Amino acid sequence: MNINWYPGHMAKTRRLLSENLKLVDIVIELLDARVPISSQNPDFNGIFNNKKRVKVFNKSDLADPEISAQWKKYYKDKGIPCIFINSRNGNGFKLLLSEIENQLEEKFERDARRGILKRPIRAMVVGIPNVGKSTFINRLTGRAATRTGDRPGVTRNKQWIKINKKIHLLDTPGILWPKFEDQKIGCNLALTGAIKDEIMDLSDLTCQLLDFITCNYKEQLENRFGIIVDNQKSHELLDEIALKRGHLADAGAPDTFKTSQIILDEFRGAVIGRITLEKPKNY
Repeated sequence: MNINWYPGHMAKTRRLLSENLKLVDIVIELLDARVPISSQNPDFNGIFNNKKRVKVFNKSDLADPEISAQWKKYYKDKGIPCIFINSRNGNGFKLLLSEIENQLEEKFERDARRGILKRPIRAMVVGIPNVGKSTFINRLTGRAATRTGDRPGVTRNKQWIKINKKIHLLDTPGILWPKFEDQKIGCNLALTGAIKDEIMDLSDLTCQLLDFITCNYKEQLENRFGIIVDNQKSHELLDEIALKRGHLADAGAPDTFKTSQIILDEFRGAVIGRITLEKPKNY
């Protein structure tokens, strides 16, 4: 599977991030808790350089809690601020706001010594497409401050949003990078919806997902689709699930396209179970 996805607006967004970095005190890097590695844009390290940054793993309610605990320990051992949140119910948000204030405490103490009055914290929210930035911001503000959607590319322009008297946010469009050197990363991004389904071979993508779930979450797969997994190839499992669900194409053949759409939707919504596609090293 060769994925190369970098539409024109993403190149524009990269310039926008660099140009507006001087306007903010801290960067909130929003990541997907199901793919902690793949959802990290490698360009961000160069763009943000020494700017204060906090990693925030969204959609934690969809991720495997045991593996999320491993990631928390991994980042704690490295001394990197890391918060797991659920934008749908606000879990983890108090911890995030406290971490932001802690990181900027020295800056505002330094400003006070120079006679500079404390002003609202200005934070930039960045992340890949479909990581949940709009839902995240709407939860922070308590109102529909940004448009939300279940597809990548909903936010297309920067916008300042007043959270409260203490924090103002600069929202930015989701941005990928020009080329995926590791096609596994591209596959993971496609599975979680960061890349539009319209440009993907959904049957191939679903077969790769079934390979992973068979090895790591076999019981959840069997329970959800009422099948027995016993050394079948992924395309055979896809056919079996299609027949089990009664999804038939012409001449009674399994409708793998329709079935692939359903399996992907159920994975993305954690209907199959809470699944994380990546573990930290040494686990």
